[in-house]
Amino acid sequence: MTEKKIVDLLVSGGQATAGPPLGPALGPLGINTMAVVNKINELTKDYAGMKVPVRVSVDVENKEFEVSVGTPTTPALIVSELKLEKGSATPNTEKVGDLTMEQVLRIVKIKQPALLANTTQAAAKEVLGSCVSMGVTVEGKDPREVQKEIDQGKYAKVFSPDES
Repeated sequence: MTEKKIVDLLVSGGQATAGPPLGPALGPLGINTMAVVNKINELTKDYAGMKVPVRVSVDVENKEFEVSVGTPTTPALIVSELKLEKGSATPNTEKVGDLTMEQVLRIVKIKQPALLANTTQAAAKEVLGSCVSMGVTVEGKDPREVQKEIDQGKYAKVFSPDES
């Protein structure tokens, strides 16, 4: 049985380099760091500008590696959807953007496999929770208000009929 080393990293999509955090983590394992960097960049290019969790599994004996890419964080997806630099430093008073319900659903589709929610509505409410802490409104309203409206069935037509 060969020994595998697992290296978990958070990289900017499509922009990994041989410098920290990758180089120092992979260098001691004796594998071709640039090959790993190129593979990570190839797999994460669709997430440009977002922080993406990446796991590199290295077979220490034969120096083979596998790269698996996680889903960007919900805040990273919200920031990307709104083309922002970052969320609000004071979310209660300073609002930095406004998502449409369609954008919320786009984020849900990307994130759903990683969310605890088992319905699209519950997943949307999780995304709305992230909006609250980032100073992002949805459809011009406080995300908590939109969560209540989802509970009241206001967005039933937006969600698939088999879940409403």
